Amino acid sequence: MASDFTAVPVLDWPLATSPATRAQFLAELLHALVNVGFLYLSHPPVSPETFDFLTAYIPRLFALPQDRKDARRMAQSPHFLGYSRLGVEWTKGAADMREQWDFGTPYEAEEQREGLPDYRRLWGPAQWPAEDELPGFKETVLEYLKQVTELSELFIQLVAEALGLPSDGLARFFDEKRGVMHRSKIVKYPPLGEVSSTQGVGPHFDGGFLTFLFQASDHRGLQVQNLAGDWIDVPPIPYTFVINIGKGAPAVLAVPLCLYADLRTPAALETVTRGLACATSHQVLAPPAGSSPRYSVPFFLNIAQDLTLGEAMLDFPPEILKLKEQRGALSTTDSVNYSEFDRLPAGLVTLIGRVKSHPDVAQEHYPDLFKQIFPQGLPAHGEAY
Repeated sequence: MASDFTAVPVLDWPLATSPATRAQFLAELLHALVNVGFLYLSHPPVSPETFDFLTAYIPRLFALPQDRKDARRMAQSPHFLGYSRLGVEWTKGAADMREQWDFGTPYEAEEQREGLPDYRRLWGPAQWPAEDELPGFKETVLEYLKQVTELSELFIQLVAEALGLPSDGLARFFDEKRGVMHRSKIVKYPPLGEVSSTQGVGPHFDGGFLTFLFQASDHRGLQVQNLAGDWIDVPPIPYTFVINIGKGAPAVLAVPLCLYADLRTPAALETVTRGLACATSHQVLAPPAGSSPRYSVPFFLNIAQDLTLGEAMLDFPPEILKLKEQRGALSTTDSVNYSEFDRLPAGLVTLIGRVKSHPDVAQEHYPDLFKQIFPQGLPAHGEAY
């Protein structure tokens, strides 16, 4: 029987920065990685003012006139960045009741040339509201993304140390020559009454390596599924991040690219740690009727696009590997993730997941891949999970 959790642990960042308490922080981090897959990080090195400035902008972002938001719709971007209307994405056969903007850390798109894999077009500039529409918004978001990126670079070193590796033990997953573009969303979940379903976003695993989530309003809604299959609330705590382990983007293709996967084929950080670190199923419920909207800002830490994770497995000290045995087998969850992270380049897996979620973008910018995945033409909606 697997060990279990009834709450998400809270780790205090200052413990990691003091030689006297660093070992305590690493022990708590190791427990969270192996047995929970989620943690709160309190007092992170992101200034409270940065959180506050961003929070103040979010309602104004979604209050822009609909035609102004649609002018920056995601379908215009080969990088899958921009605005998405309510209910565009689906999970497990139902519409996700969220409206959202996708942004990314600054990255210059590569010059297109013959032989360049399609997935190398995924990274590039975001679409922003015009400065006169929302003065100071772009600057505020870029400063936030800068600070979270710097935090993620420090945190990934701590993850390596907690797992018994050198502090640079995970550096191989990031491209030093080209750099890495990380993705972020700003999400609005309207309350019941304004929407007809409680599904803010259905049960899923995150792609990428790690997710740093800022819950930007006081609403409950985020839930994680423990090893027994019970749903555990993860309520907002001011000025904290909720961090979770990425499992990988879905990737089931029609021939000739198809490599069919088992339902729980692991990916991302779970893959490279041979299942030692566990990705955890999670969902978001819509706010109750009569409430104001719920807002959140996830930041997804990406890895090098050309890397095939099956060729980059990590080795661990025996005492660390024993923790996987002590935890026991992972239980069946409500999330399904079809993934070939261990057999295809990470960028291709991500691209396939984006295409399945947003087929209208793929039809415009990736027509060959679109035809392979959707041979019957444009579906009524995208669905990644």
